[in-house]
Amino acid sequence: MKIVFMGTPDFARAALEKIIDAGHEVVLVVTQPDKPKGRSGELQISDVKDCALKHNIPVFQPVKIKEADNVAYLKNIDADIYVVAAFGQILSKEILDIPKFGCVNIHASLLPKYRGAAPIQQAIIDGEEKTGVTIMQMAIGMDTGDILIQREIPIDEEETGGGLFDKLSDLGAELIVDALPKIERGELTPVPQDEALATKCGKLSKDMGKIDFSKDAGAIRNLIRGLNPWPSAFTHLDGKLLKIWKAQVLNESQVKEFSNEKALLTGAEPGTVVFTGKEAFVVSTGKDYLSVNEVQLEGKKRMAVKDFLLGYKLEAGSKLF
Repeated sequence: MKIVFMGTPDFARAALEKIIDAGHEVVLVVTQPDKPKGRSGELQISDVKDCALKHNIPVFQPVKIKEADNVAYLKNIDADIYVVAAFGQILSKEILDIPKFGCVNIHASLLPKYRGAAPIQQAIIDGEEKTGVTIMQMAIGMDTGDILIQREIPIDEEETGGGLFDKLSDLGAELIVDALPKIERGELTPVPQDEALATKCGKLSKDMGKIDFSKDAGAIRNLIRGLNPWPSAFTHLDGKLLKIWKAQVLNESQVKEFSNEKALLTGAEPGTVVFTGKEAFVVSTGKDYLSVNEVQLEGKKRMAVKDFLLGYKLEAGSKLF
C-alpha cells in the first residue's frame, strides 16, 4: 500500500520501521516541527523524522496540520491510507476523508479504556493487570473511532512505564503490519466502541509524581512504577527533593518480620520513616507500608537505598512530605 505516516516520538518510530521493512511504500512522513532542546536552544528532530531521513522519505512538518494550505498539500499526495501513531495534532474530517482507506491510529490501550495522551503509564498507575494495542479507524473525537483489531498483553507486577512503553511500541508495530493487508482486502470489520466503558487519561506532568502518603502503599507503588522513568514519583526529605524509583508493599506482619522489631516506630502518621535497615527503609502510608529500595536525592545520582544510607543518616521518625 501507499502510505502517509504521521507520528513524532520513539513510540511511533518502531511502527514506521516495521511498515518500511514489510515492503509498503511510505510516500510521506508527517511529524511535528523541530523543537529547541536544552539551554543552547539547538533544534532537535523527532525520532520519526530521523527514521524518515535515513530511508530517504519526504518529510512534512506543519505547525497546524488543519490549515487550508496544509490540507491542500496532503490532497496532492497519492496515498491509499494514512497511518497515525502519537502524532500530536488532531486531524480534521477533511483530512480523515482524503485517503481511500481513511486514517488508522495505533493506540496503546485496549479501547475504549484509556483514551488520551498517556494510556501506558495510566494503566500501571491504576493497577491494571493487562493492556494492549488497538488499531482504530480514526473519526472526529479523541480516540473515539471504530476498533479494527486489538491485541492484549499482561502487565507484570514489576513493570514500569518505560518498560511497558517499549513493549507496546513493538506490539503496535507488529499489529499495524498485520492489519494493513487485511484492511486492503476488507477483512476487518469495524466495531463501534462502547461509550459506557470509555475512560480518559490526560498528559503526563511533573506534578503528577508528588506522592501522597495518606494513600495506600499499593497505589503509591503503582504511581512509582507508572511514572518511571518520566516524570518520576517524588517526595521531600529534609527540604530536598527525593525521587523514589523502586519500592515494595509490606503489611504489618511483614514489616515486623523485616525489621525483626528492632527500632520499629509504631502508630506513626503517613509519610513517617518507621524503620531503617541496610537494604531499605520503610515508610508508613494510609494502608500498609512502603519499603523503599531505590532513590535519588536532589543533586545526586540514582542509587540503591543501601548505597544511599552509607552517606545519609536516616532515622526512624524522619518525615517525607
